[in-house]
Amino acid sequence: MSHSVTSILSQIRTFQTQMGQPAVSPLTEMPRSNAIQGLVSPQEIQGPSFTETLRGAIAGVNDAQQKSGALAKSFELGEPGADLAKVMVASQQSQIAFRATVEVRNRLVQAYQDVMNMPL
Repeated sequence: MSHSVTSILSQIRTFQTQMGQPAVSPLTEMPRSNAIQGLVSPQEIQGPSFTETLRGAIAGVNDAQQKSGALAKSFELGEPGADLAKVMVASQQSQIAFRATVEVRNRLVQAYQDVMNMPL
């Protein structure tokens, strides 16, 4: 299970770097003295929020799908430079990105259900 979580996290970091956002690791961002004592205030952390990261990842998936559709359309119209290999690679990239997004959504829903089903 931890391997799949690590894989998802690495994919999210890859999407962040592709979008130009710095990959953020909470352990390396906090100063060690404050991290050990638990005294880090939210103002000291300067990374993107979860919402921004999720929006960026979804925008990246949308861009990949738009690019894939445009390449497929140009190939179907017989435009020069529209190589079948490029179309297939773009299609596979968009499918993988979409599957990863669906998997993240499924895990978020499962985590929400787990929290809601916790006894008080």
